[in-house]
Amino acid sequence: MTVEPRFTVVSRILHWGMAVLILAMLFIGIGMVATVSERYELLVSIHKPLGILVLLLVVVRIANRLFNPPPPLPRHLPAWQKLAAKASHFVLYVLMLTMPLVGWGMLSAAGYPIVLWGPLHLPPILPHDAALYAALRSAHTLLAYLLFATILAHLGAALMHALIHRDGVFASMASWKRP
Repeated sequence: MTVEPRFTVVSRILHWGMAVLILAMLFIGIGMVATVSERYELLVSIHKPLGILVLLLVVVRIANRLFNPPPPLPRHLPAWQKLAAKASHFVLYVLMLTMPLVGWGMLSAAGYPIVLWGPLHLPPILPHDAALYAALRSAHTLLAYLLFATILAHLGAALMHALIHRDGVFASMASWKRP
């Protein structure tokens, strides 16, 4: 009996925890731009600290990935699919790192405080500048759409491995059973 290679427990916890956080962030962001009610302030107060949490966790996740590389992809996959998998993961990591930084820069350029909790605020990382704020706001929106599209592609590939190929790729990240 061969044991399928899989991600470490820490890698799986980071993956699924961040998946929940990022999806929450995307939907909270949609709610923020879709409302002018009192809920806007509540959504913003949730969105900012979660964004910083995602930033911190992606740094931890990158370090974890350097010390715990992913299991190899199955040999049967064509080279283009292996390249697509590596490229899409690279894009996901870049977006997980870039989105919170662009959001932080956007708020800094707008002159808004980045409140984490109570009196705990982050310092501005960019100067107050209305034109810069507008550019970063557009970039944040565009990056959010790109992140959502990349997540959908990632989910589609995961489902293809789970339901069609049944080659252990999905189980390497989703299985909590001992091999």
